[in-house]
Amino acid sequence: MTRLSAAWQALEEHYHSTAHLHLRDQFAADSQRFDKMHETLHGLLFDYSKNRITDDTLPLLCELAEAAGLPEKMAAMQHGGILNPSEKRAVLHTALRLPEHAAAVQADGENIVPKVHQELTRALRFAEDIINGSHTGCTGKPITDFVHIGIGGSYLGPLVCIQSLTPWRNHLRVHFVSNADDAGIAQTLARLNPETTLFCIASKSFGTPETLLNARAARAWYQQAGLPEQEIHRHFCAISSNVDAAQNFGITPEHIFAMFDWVGGRYSVWSAIGLPVMVAVGAQNFRELLRGAHAMDEHFFHTDFRRNIPVLMGLLHIWYNNFHHADGHTVVPYSHNMRRFPAWLNQLDMESCGKSRTEYGAEVTRKTGGIVFGEEGVDCQHAYFQLLHQGTRLIPCDFIVPVNTPYRIGSQHCFTVANALAQAEALMKGKTLDEARAELAHLPETEREALAPHKTFPGNRPSNSFLLDELTPFTLGMLMAAYEHKIFVQGTIWGINPFDQWGVEYGKILAKTIEPELSADTPPQHDSSTNGLIAYYRAHLKKQ
Repeated sequence: MTRLSAAWQALEEHYHSTAHLHLRDQFAADSQRFDKMHETLHGLLFDYSKNRITDDTLPLLCELAEAAGLPEKMAAMQHGGILNPSEKRAVLHTALRLPEHAAAVQADGENIVPKVHQELTRALRFAEDIINGSHTGCTGKPITDFVHIGIGGSYLGPLVCIQSLTPWRNHLRVHFVSNADDAGIAQTLARLNPETTLFCIASKSFGTPETLLNARAARAWYQQAGLPEQEIHRHFCAISSNVDAAQNFGITPEHIFAMFDWVGGRYSVWSAIGLPVMVAVGAQNFRELLRGAHAMDEHFFHTDFRRNIPVLMGLLHIWYNNFHHADGHTVVPYSHNMRRFPAWLNQLDMESCGKSRTEYGAEVTRKTGGIVFGEEGVDCQHAYFQLLHQGTRLIPCDFIVPVNTPYRIGSQHCFTVANALAQAEALMKGKTLDEARAELAHLPETEREALAPHKTFPGNRPSNSFLLDELTPFTLGMLMAAYEHKIFVQGTIWGINPFDQWGVEYGKILAKTIEPELSADTPPQHDSSTNGLIAYYRAHLKKQ
C-alpha cells in the first residue's frame, strides 16, 4: 500500500470510529476546545472548533496532505513550476502581490517581479489620472462613470472587492456589464453620459464572445452619440494579452494593460484586472489589498500545516467531502457589503475543483469538488437555513463576521453579529426532544407531544467562523487569498488540476454552431430536443 493510500485508509477508519460523536458532547467534555482549535492572523480569527473532529483528526489529515505532495506543490507554486500541466503553465497569482524588491520568481526563464510591478504601476497611474481628472473624455469633461466589461473571473473578483470596500469608495461610479443578455448593457448605458464615460474591456484573448458583444455595443453607443471616432481612445481601455486586437478595436497601446499567461481569470483580481478596484478606491487602498493577500501568502507558505489557516480550511473540506459524504458547502458573510463574496467563491471553487480527471488525464477515484453556495446573513436565515438546521443533508458552513462597522446605525450591527454567533451555536448544539418539551411546558400534554418533534434539531452540524476586526482592504485581501489557497490544497489532495477549466469550453463551441441556425431557414442538425427548441424560437421570434 502506498503512503497516500495508507493515509486515506487511516482516515476512513478514523471516520468510522468517531462518526457517533456529537459536537455538543465534545464541547461539554473539553472546556479548552476553542483555545486549542482557533488561529489568529493580523486581525483575522479563524475558529474551527465547531467541526466534527477530535484531537486525532487533524494529524491524520496533515499526513494525507504530506502524502499527496502538498509541500512540494507549494514550493513549485512559489518558484514558477508547471502546476497547470494541461496548458503547460506556471501558476503565479501569488507573484502579483509580492513586494517590489522581492526575490526573483522565474517564469519561462524570466524574473517576472519587475514586469508585475511595471504593469501595476501603469494601471495605478491610469486609475489616479481618472480619479483626479487628468484623464478626460473627448470634450474635456472629467470621467464620472467607469464601465468594466468582462465575465467570470474578469468580473466577479473586482465586483466583490468594490462592494466590500464601499466605505473606501471615491466619487467615481463604477459599473459592471458581464452577461450577454442585452438587458445588462442596455440598462447600464441608459444611465450614462457618453462624454463622461470610460469603458474597460477585460479579455485575455480579446475574443471572449460575451465580452466582445458588449464592447461592440458600447462602441456603437459612443458613435451614435456623434462623438469623434478619432477620440474613441479617450473612452476605452483594455486589459488583454492580445494587444493587436485591442488596438484594432481603437484602443491606444498606453491604455492596454497586460494579462499574464500564468494567471487564471478567477485568480486575476490582483493584476490589472483589478483596474476597476483601483479606480473605485485609489492606489493606496489597492496596495493594501495586495499587502493583505501577500500576508496570507507568507502565512500559507511558511506555517506548519497544523496551524496553517488555508491548509486547515482545505483539509476540513476534504474531511467532509470525502469521508462524511457532504456534497455542499455554504459561505455566509454577515456583512451587506460582502453580499457577492459567495458568488466569487462559487466560481473560484467549482470552476477549479469541478474535475473528473486527474491532472494527468486519468479518471479520478474519489469524489472531487462540491456545491458551493451562499448568501448574506441575516437574509439567508429566512431562506435556506431551514435545510441546514433540520434537513437530511450535511452541509458545512463558513460564517464571515466583521467585528466593527463604519456605519454605527442603531443596534443593527450588534443584532447581526449576535445572529451569526447564534446560528453557529445552534447548528452545533441542536435541540433535544426533552428540551423542546420543556419549551412547550405551557401547552396541554397532547398538543405538546404533537409539536415537540417539529422543534427538535439534530445539531452536530459543522461550521467555521471567521471574525475580522474590521473589513478593510488588508483583511479582505487576506481572506480572499486564504480561500484561493484552500482551493489549491483541495486540488492537490485530489490530484486534479485546479487551474484549467476545459468544461467551460464545450458549450461555447456548440453555441457558435447554433447561433446562426436561430435565424436560418434550413433544418438544424441536432438531437430532437435541440431541433425542437430552435424551431420554437424561430416561430415565436418577433420580427424587427
